[in-house]
Amino acid sequence: MGSVRPDLSCRVYPEPVDHFDRLPDSLILLVFNMIGDVKALGRCCVVSKRFHSLVPQVDNVVVRVDCVISDDDGSSPSSASAAAAAAATDKSRHPISSILRLVFTGLLKPFQSLSQFISASASPRRVAASSALEDGEFDQSSVTHHSPTQVLKNFNEIKFLRIELPSGELGIDDGVLLKWRADFGSTLDNCVILGASSVTHPSTTGNNNNTPFPDEQSTNNEANAENDNGSMPESFYTSGGLKLRVVWTISSLIAASARHYLLQPIIAEHRTLDSLVLTDTDGQGVLCMNREQLEELRVKPLSASSASKRTLVPALNMRLWYAPHLELPDGTVLKGATLVAIRPSEQHKKDVVGSDGNWVASAFDEPYGAAARMLVKRRTYCLEMNSF
Repeated sequence: MGSVRPDLSCRVYPEPVDHFDRLPDSLILLVFNMIGDVKALGRCCVVSKRFHSLVPQVDNVVVRVDCVISDDDGSSPSSASAAAAAAATDKSRHPISSILRLVFTGLLKPFQSLSQFISASASPRRVAASSALEDGEFDQSSVTHHSPTQVLKNFNEIKFLRIELPSGELGIDDGVLLKWRADFGSTLDNCVILGASSVTHPSTTGNNNNTPFPDEQSTNNEANAENDNGSMPESFYTSGGLKLRVVWTISSLIAASARHYLLQPIIAEHRTLDSLVLTDTDGQGVLCMNREQLEELRVKPLSASSASKRTLVPALNMRLWYAPHLELPDGTVLKGATLVAIRPSEQHKKDVVGSDGNWVASAFDEPYGAAARMLVKRRTYCLEMNSF
């Protein structure tokens, strides 16, 4: 019986096909646009030369700011942390904290490459740092700070930009509702503010320990009366209720104008923008700009306030609606509910209840959109405010 000899002939095997490389750039860009998050895109751009060249072409970007520190902070991580803590403390003491500079903290080496798209490829050191990030390792010595302007400077095709702050600027008491939405061009186009002294959600009905504000305590009977004609009770003027609403309005306008001021360099550098939204994770305030408004700011520079780093607020016409007790369709109850619709005095007056009233009712997500629609049916109070 003869032995079987192994086949020692040389055979050429084809290299394995990477089917991912066969995907067209347009499809990969579609995936990147669905990712959106600028940190995730920063990691993607160190994966390969192809990704590195495609990430700058993304047109839908979301920038989530990790923290906010003051202008006079140092460059070290420890000083940044101290400044952030000081800013948080200051915010709790006063409804309007000092104008802050947006920075990114806790971003490791691979994300720094997002600010250096110009290089041909990622270095091994950056890739190693990326692995450390995925493994949950964190080296405090590698913490760096990047403003949104720096992070976005090498994106070439941004059309839809959303920037999210870690929290709203206005320090309010627990249980108090305060939301605003503002549209800007070179100056304020309109602003809608919704506030309430206390909010009771359906899940907490019957177990709410919120102490009513003075204007609520004296108006409970009026709130429950079936013949409520939408008028403000006399106690609203004498107990500080109206003064509180004025403070809410001014604070919201200052917060909105400060955000608008900070967006100038981004708007100037990214002429492809169709939509820009600057909001916060608390859902307290939203600043919006569409393509026409963005172009207006480029053509007509904003007027800055001489007192601080914010856009000058023009003279305003305001309409105010108030309800001491407002029960929404989903069962949420607002006490001392107040809606304020604001437009510059020089603008053509438009109806906020009729066909153009959508800009008020659509300012907030549900259930607060329903609150706006209910409030505009009540008696309207007109106010004026000088430029500041």
